[in-house]
Amino acid sequence: MRGTSWIALVVLLAIGGFVVYSSLSVGSVRCEVCVEFDGARACRTVDGSNEEEALAAARTNACAQVTSGVTNMLACERMVSRSTCETR
Repeated sequence: MRGTSWIALVVLLAIGGFVVYSSLSVGSVRCEVCVEFDGARACRTVDGSNEEEALAAARTNACAQVTSGVTNMLACERMVSRSTCETR
């Protein structure tokens, strides 16, 4: 193999290793969010690297279960929801 082939192989392995490592290391905070919108209720649990990120993702996932359309989704995300978080 030529020198450039080895360099390309090393770069691809490094990128692959980083993707695997970052996929396995996510989740220092776990949050559960429950929302009620238009008579429907949904709860979702999400792991995130920090509390703010985990809360936002859990709220978005829960709202996606009980709404349809962008307008309802935005209205649901602005509503007060019940949430609990724990550090792992």
